[in-house]
Amino acid sequence: MAGRWVFAVVFLVCAGLLGVAFYMEHVMGLEPCPLCWLQRFGFMGAGLVSLLAFLHGPTGWGVRVYGFLLALTAGTGLGIAGRQLWLQSLPADQVPACGPSVDYMLEVLPWMEVLTTALKGTGDCAEVVWRFLGLSIPGWTAVFFSVLVLVGLFFLFRRPQPRSWIRS
Repeated sequence: MAGRWVFAVVFLVCAGLLGVAFYMEHVMGLEPCPLCWLQRFGFMGAGLVSLLAFLHGPTGWGVRVYGFLLALTAGTGLGIAGRQLWLQSLPADQVPACGPSVDYMLEVLPWMEVLTTALKGTGDCAEVVWRFLGLSIPGWTAVFFSVLVLVGLFFLFRRPQPRSWIRS
């Protein structure tokens, strides 16, 4: 049952990170770029998987399935954060042009085109607007996504715990 509580902690961490993202947007005034929005969805996905795992309280293969889903959602977020870190590392002359806001794209473009445009990233995504301990926002999200991937892989590949027929 310890796994159930780990999933609860993962859910709370994801909820906290989303809270920080909304704080940075609405209080600090930092406008999220398209890749930032996709990273938020990565944390939402990992948080939802973890909440479901906590509520379900799976055993055996169920824990492995939730571990796989957590590793998958967090791994996707890690890839998106890696893309943004790569854009931030480009020399100024190689940075793509800035694009329209996510709100505007959602109003005028089909959903799939919004997604492909967001995944490519824009010049907005290459701009470093905030740092903490030397890491930019996608640097920190990459750290957290990496930890979540490791937690998911732990549950996916851990040895099943023997069942005790005697309750203490």
